[in-house]
Amino acid sequence: MSLVLWMLGAYLVGSIPSAYVLPRLVAGVDIRKFGSGNLGATNVYRLLGWKFAVPVALFDVAKGAAPVLAARSLLPQHWMPLTVGLAGILGHVFSIFLGFRGGKGVATSAGVLLGLAPKAVGASVAMWGIVLALWGYMSLASMMGTASFAIWIRIFYPEMGFTFWVGLFLTAFIVFTHRTNIRRLLAGTETRFGRGEPEQGGQR
Repeated sequence: MSLVLWMLGAYLVGSIPSAYVLPRLVAGVDIRKFGSGNLGATNVYRLLGWKFAVPVALFDVAKGAAPVLAARSLLPQHWMPLTVGLAGILGHVFSIFLGFRGGKGVATSAGVLLGLAPKAVGASVAMWGIVLALWGYMSLASMMGTASFAIWIRIFYPEMGFTFWVGLFLTAFIVFTHRTNIRRLLAGTETRFGRGEPEQGGQR
């Protein structure tokens, strides 16, 4: 199976919009019309609670991890699974099933990296939790958690040079998808998670 076909498959899997499908099928609502309008677990949580948000988040992680884990066992070069994973992230953010619109890629990115460097992902999740607990901003926690990944790669997997650079790329990409959140953070208008109105442009 060629790398191009692997990437296409990962893109299609990544494009499955769980934040749209589950609320639509079970609760009869289009999540895009509520809260921030974003196709993410955070927006699902604000509207429908944990019972919907947790499955959405887990599915988004799984659709990033599964293609990477499969590619690791079947593709010959170490950089190829990462390339497959990046295609899955693009599918999540630019879903072919919803007019090339999707979520912000945090959970799917975590799934991709979990399949390659679990220790670094665990440390990044801890960073995410610390930032969220201290400041309460989901957007800031997501960006800081992603940004710390490259550091943890250097600590836990110094031999994974290509993954380190991919971590830097993903940091820039996640910051880009959160650009509206950054503007609100600087303006002091971003809403803290669990308080008040939904963050506009919230992420998964």
